[in-house]
Amino acid sequence: MAIDRVLSQEEIDSVFRNLRDTAAEDSAKKAQPYDFRRPDRIAKDQLRAIHMLHENFARSLASSLSAYLRAYVIVNLVSVEQLSFMEFSQCLPSPTVISALGMHPYEGSAVLELNPSLVFPIIEILLGGTGRAAPLKLEREITEIEQSILDGVYRIILHDLKEAWMAVTALDFTIEASETEPQMLQLLAPNEAVVAISMEVRLGEHVGMMNIGIPSIIIKMLRQKFDQQWSVRKTESTESEQARILRLVRDARVQVDCRLEGATIPTQDLLDLDVGDVLRLDFAVNQPMQGQFNGIYRYAGQIVDNGRRRCLRLDRYVDRAE
Repeated sequence: MAIDRVLSQEEIDSVFRNLRDTAAEDSAKKAQPYDFRRPDRIAKDQLRAIHMLHENFARSLASSLSAYLRAYVIVNLVSVEQLSFMEFSQCLPSPTVISALGMHPYEGSAVLELNPSLVFPIIEILLGGTGRAAPLKLEREITEIEQSILDGVYRIILHDLKEAWMAVTALDFTIEASETEPQMLQLLAPNEAVVAISMEVRLGEHVGMMNIGIPSIIIKMLRQKFDQQWSVRKTESTESEQARILRLVRDARVQVDCRLEGATIPTQDLLDLDVGDVLRLDFAVNQPMQGQFNGIYRYAGQIVDNGRRRCLRLDRYVDRAE
């Protein structure tokens, strides 16, 4: 049985008031703070690509520095993140060794910083020391002579950094200026976004950080280059490419061997062999011989007579999977 009931004005007002309060609560839950001074300029997939790129750089740099310093060096990538240039500068120690890097052919400069806890052990090794002394906390600026001693190390770092970035684009890194105080190197506006790459370098008992700051605007300009890096490669070569490869390898020499591979015997039995002994090879007369090219079994064939020489007649091609 249906009952008709008329709502009072007070009940109607209460319903609308509850709906308004619920909508306000839902909108408050969805709201998130946004700092307009730190715009997100780089996509996450591009940051991941930069992370992988500098992991390769870390491995290459560890090998290069180990050979140059004749000491065991470990380089680990710690983090890749977006910061403002002010935050990046405030994270650096003072005094330190900081350099402005040109990034030709692009305009703008990157930043390379080496901690003093890493610089002074490197200088000690380059001057003939062992670098095995207990870590000392030296809080002084680097001298011009010490700066010149580090030139070789900088050449190695910039060379490996260039090779790592070659997978994306050709960048020629050069040192344009050097300072000992981060605040003195005014390359970017304080609120300008940079990609901060932090690496931990271990040299014996000494541990220090190497920090690289690249302007986000340059990374953003290279977005298409990063996309091309991950584009699908073609699986088949063209006829012109095949002809070019054939032309390059046509004059190459290949070692060809004809092998009769049968049974094996222990070394002691081989040493005990004497004149008149019969060595059983367990190789059938009609079994094909192995034609090996550079030590790889490629053709099966038979020994034939060609006048005054013995030759191998190729009967069939042997696939590597066989």
